[in-house]
Amino acid sequence: MKTRITELFNIERPIIQGGMHHVGMAELAAAVSNAGGLGVITALTQPSAEALSREIARCREMTDKPFGVNLTFLPVVNAPDYPGYVRAIIEGGVKIVETAGNNPQQWLPALHEAGIKVIHKCTSVRHALKAQSIGCDAVSVDGFECAGHPGEDDIPNFILLPRAAEELKVPFVASGGMADGRSLVAALALGADGINMGTRFVATKEAPVHDNVKQAIVRATELDTRLVMRPLRNTERVLNNPAVERLIAKERELGEKIKFADIAAEVAGVYPRVMKQGDVDCGAWSCGQVAGLIHDIPSVQELLDRIMREAHEIVNERLLKRFGI
Repeated sequence: MKTRITELFNIERPIIQGGMHHVGMAELAAAVSNAGGLGVITALTQPSAEALSREIARCREMTDKPFGVNLTFLPVVNAPDYPGYVRAIIEGGVKIVETAGNNPQQWLPALHEAGIKVIHKCTSVRHALKAQSIGCDAVSVDGFECAGHPGEDDIPNFILLPRAAEELKVPFVASGGMADGRSLVAALALGADGINMGTRFVATKEAPVHDNVKQAIVRATELDTRLVMRPLRNTERVLNNPAVERLIAKERELGEKIKFADIAAEVAGVYPRVMKQGDVDCGAWSCGQVAGLIHDIPSVQELLDRIMREAHEIVNERLLKRFGI
């Protein structure tokens, strides 16, 4: 299957593994790339630029296929060592970077000079157009269904993707609600050039997270996520659990007076405890509504093979033969 995304990134299948905190490690990224997609290492999971360099080298030992690095630009006072992370990416020979968070414009010249293609994650058409205007090579369009931060506009992909197709000239992928061959065919039909999957890749054999996390996603339905931190305009979609219910109760009680310190116990430092120790009820952790479509824990190769097989069957059997399209 050839699309503008497969050609831009030199990959076989238009499927990207999104950057995920304490999930996007070398073993998962390599597995996705080896299966024909684009695996992505999450830079800020690494405690330093030197650690990222080692993770890139570790990934290169496991795959000779293209892989990328996610670099999220956070709106914080004490910023991470972004120059160091960018240097590690360039020196590591990585040719694809997924940016997210704040505007990546100041980092684009150095990345492009090194021959790196940049795909920026956006939750609205206006942000996607901005990414295009500053020189990003592609965009990941995140619908309201997505895990993590869906933005503040609440536009689901059935509207967001066609709007992006109307406005954008650069290639874009659909993110949020993507899990199977139906997702891929639908995304292509709505104008995207591929799909980005996060939650679906967490529930795979190679994902370097505790089995409790994978089982929690398999058990969950599309009704089991919640939106938190909306009063702080930092909305995040997470899997519901007792800690999330406590957090929501605080938001309801404090209203506009709420501060991050009020909910720090439910969100700060949670990911290592969840992903590594398997304490899935200790705090709020990202999960998309797509959990309702996840019923097993396959290998990455099995998952991507199945997605492509389903996609071809849908196009050839359902659409071409049954409907004569």
